Amino acid sequence: MDTLKLLQELVSIPAPPGQEELVREYLIQKVGSDHVVDAKGNLIIGSAEPKVVVMAHMDEIAMIVRSIEPDGSLLIGALGGLHAWKLGEGPVSILASGGAINGVLSFGSVHTEDSSTTVKLAESGEVDFDMAYIVTGLAADHLVDIGVRPGTRVVVHPSRRALTLLGDFVSGYFLDDRADLVAWLLALDSLKGKLKDVAFVATVSEETGGEGALYYLAKTRPDACIALELGPNAPDAPVEISDQPTVWANDSYSAMTAADGDLVANIGEKLGFELQFQVLSRGGSDASCAASHGLCARPITLGIPMENSHGYEIIHPGAMENLAKLTVAIVKSLL
Repeated sequence: MDTLKLLQELVSIPAPPGQEELVREYLIQKVGSDHVVDAKGNLIIGSAEPKVVVMAHMDEIAMIVRSIEPDGSLLIGALGGLHAWKLGEGPVSILASGGAINGVLSFGSVHTEDSSTTVKLAESGEVDFDMAYIVTGLAADHLVDIGVRPGTRVVVHPSRRALTLLGDFVSGYFLDDRADLVAWLLALDSLKGKLKDVAFVATVSEETGGEGALYYLAKTRPDACIALELGPNAPDAPVEISDQPTVWANDSYSAMTAADGDLVANIGEKLGFELQFQVLSRGGSDASCAASHGLCARPITLGIPMENSHGYEIIHPGAMENLAKLTVAIVKSLL
């Protein structure tokens, strides 16, 4: 598989939490095998009663419409962990029920000393979505007619979804978790025909609390859950942006067992990897969220080292293939 081509195709597809259908259909076309889509929208391939589950999430951080203003502008909030300052002003796509329409995420003029404006408020605090609005260029009643309402998702515009090559690195929006979906596809292809006790699950709504994984795992309760994630380069948990996978030893929801830490470390050594273990002060994965609810006995979260998490993210493209190799070796060791 051409990993960069796969990554660009996946990044190009909008999939805010609760509206992941387009990414799911893309994955179904790629896997070309028997699959199940559950009531929550998770894509499931493999065993109906798995001992081991490998998960990567389909959704991306996004915005949600809070209200339509009389002038046709939209007030919005974050859907998932999106920060307004990570995007800045620029084009967005409003996923109206009648079809996507263009908008511009806006913060207003800087040529003012008015204390109520974003330029003044930003001097003493973080820029957030309460300071933002979306200009649509359309009348309020027309927006209603074409299916815009509170709850409508707003995503980064297609014009901003191109990957950028940076020497040995590649960058773009939503590499969390589209780069991991590439690794998920590679691992699934490697284990094709060997899924007796294994399920590969592409989950929904991970960015809003791991909802998809919790729904699925409440029914299956596997022994081990492997979540494919980012490995954020954080000051209190630094990693090198390289092709060497990361491992979450602990996060905001649960800790990997010491025995599984040894297992993963030994497998990484056999593969010739220099795994980067992290203790994260903030964050959670499908696996760790599930473990905190008693839905998975052994959470294992593996990551792709990443700069600028939840923004214009940067990775080493070789990390996708290495993450897949690590995942396959761990799955085999658990069966």
